[in-house]
Amino acid sequence: MCGRYSLSKSKIELEERFQAEMLPDFNPRYNIAPTQLVPVITSQSPRGFSFFYWGITPEFGQNRPVAQKLINARAETVSEKVSFKSSFQKRRCLIPADGFYEWKSLGKKTKIPYRFTVRENELFAFAGIWEEYETVAGEIQHTFLILTTSPNEKVAEIHDRMPVILSQKDEKKWLDSYSSEDELKAMLNPYSADMMLSYTVSPLVNSVSNDSPSLIRKTSPMDQHGNYTLFG
Repeated sequence: MCGRYSLSKSKIELEERFQAEMLPDFNPRYNIAPTQLVPVITSQSPRGFSFFYWGITPEFGQNRPVAQKLINARAETVSEKVSFKSSFQKRRCLIPADGFYEWKSLGKKTKIPYRFTVRENELFAFAGIWEEYETVAGEIQHTFLILTTSPNEKVAEIHDRMPVILSQKDEKKWLDSYSSEDELKAMLNPYSADMMLSYTVSPLVNSVSNDSPSLIRKTSPMDQHGNYTLFG
């Protein structure tokens, strides 16, 4: 599962990396959570960032059991499930990010937040699918899901799933409507652990109301929760 990520880069950095136009008032994000409106890149509009809701719209987000089911799609079954098959075939997207969070359980009640990045905190893209629908009020809404896969060795120490991170050479292929199903499935593998870094961060990231640069800074577990024994 991927339930929180960051996009802490500037408008200029995003535009240069993805060769797409960003809204003038874009602000970096340090704690992106489900139901929020965030930038994606679709095959229909590859030269500009679109803003879609992650998984669900805010009104649906009040129902937590539903919310937890509608933020990710398993890469192993995305091409087969009726609810995802059409989106996988026709509506794929890139979700720009520069890190994601997972929590390591320490005892029954304590969880330590970790941040995972690619190399030196560089930009990358999750593989995603998106959907368009009409609300009861007649408004058109767009939502997206992040695809997840089995974890690499680094993520496996913390969690049993990880988001699909596309290699930069595969990003255009992921959006290409002519890519075959076999080509698409071949992209949905765990990202190399050797290409990733991880470190503990402040427990302030636990609350979705917190969204500041301090959340992505390395923080010792000792400083977070008191006199805990250090762990790997």
